[in-house]
Formats: sequence, structure tokens, C-alpha cells
Amino acid sequence: MHEACFLAWPGSNAASRVQPLVRDPSWLRAPGWVSVPGGATFEESGFVRTFHPKESDIHHGWHVIDAEGIVLGRLATEIATLLRGKHKPTFAPNVDGGDHVIVVNASHLDISLRKSSDKLYYRHSGYPGGIRSESLGHLLSRNPERVIKLAVRGMLPKTRLGRAQLKKLRVYSGPTHPHAAQEPQTRVLTNASRNAK
Repeated sequence: MHEACFLAWPGSNAASRVQPLVRDPSWLRAPGWVSVPGGATFEESGFVRTFHPKESDIHHGWHVIDAEGIVLGRLATEIATLLRGKHKPTFAPNVDGGDHVIVVNASHLDISLRKSSDKLYYRHSGYPGGIRSESLGHLLSRNPERVIKLAVRGMLPKTRLGRAQLKKLRVYSGPTHPHAAQEPQTRVLTNASRNAK
């Protein structure tokens, strides 16, 4: 008769809160671990095995989003969700399983007058006193692609994985894009405009 094993460090009351892990815990009989008699099997314990997608489970789709009349923050959250792959049942936080995103009409974002003048972007040359600032309105008129990329970059992981996911974002200020061969699916953002009910 095997006993179920709870993983709990001696001196903690975690053994009363966790579920049994395995039927035969002989491989867990290391010094320092407590084996609590139970009787439930792994299937009966209610534990869910951690899912890790295989290479065959990962498929990178293509989406195109029209940014005309869309609020910047709502657009950026949708893009970050698609880039990370959180809309898929095969999502894993340590795997690049997201899709490619194409954004058109980036120069026609819905930005309020106050935010266009009050929101500032900073950069530094590296020399003393070399800080530079630029308003959102000025940057949007000069380089609208950078406005969207900066907003999305702040919503992605600050790791090599996040930098790789950001490379799958293509932003164009006009209504056309050169990725018709990839057959991107049109993604309509229903609640992203300012006057959405």
C-alpha cells in the first residue's frame, strides 16, 4: 500500500493546504521533505499538469489592424495580446507563440488635444545635460510608427523574448502594407474607439 506524498518543508503548515502529488513517492524520499499519509492518486488529487506547447502546436498567424480613430492605449493592449499569443489556448509565458501584427493608418490615431501636448517622451544622449523631450503630438506628426511601437514595447516582457515578439510588429502610417502575400486576417477592434458604447 503506497501513501500519497505532500510536498511541504518541515516546520511549515503548507501540508494542510496542498493536495497529494503522486501515488508512489519513493523517488521523493529525500531528507527534509515530509511524506503525509493520504491515499489519493494523482488523477484524484485535482492537480492540473502544466501545459508546454510543442513545436508542432505553435503557428504564427498574421493580423492587420486599422488604427484610424482608435485610442492608442486600447490599440496597444490588443497588439500586445496578439504578439504574446495570449488569445490562443496554447499560450505559455516562456514561448514565443504569438502572431505577426500589421498596423495601418498609424498617423490617424485618436489622441486628445490635452494628451498630445502633455504626454512627453524622453531620451538621453549620454552626455551630462543631454536629456531631450518631445511631446506626443510632435512625435505623432514626425514618426507615428514610433508612437505605437513605444506603447506596445511597454506592455511586453523586458527580456529577449519580449524583444523577439516586438520584431513581429509592423507599423505603417498609410493605409497600405507590403504583406499581402502572407494573407493577413483583418482584426476589427470593436471597443477601442473613444465613442464606443
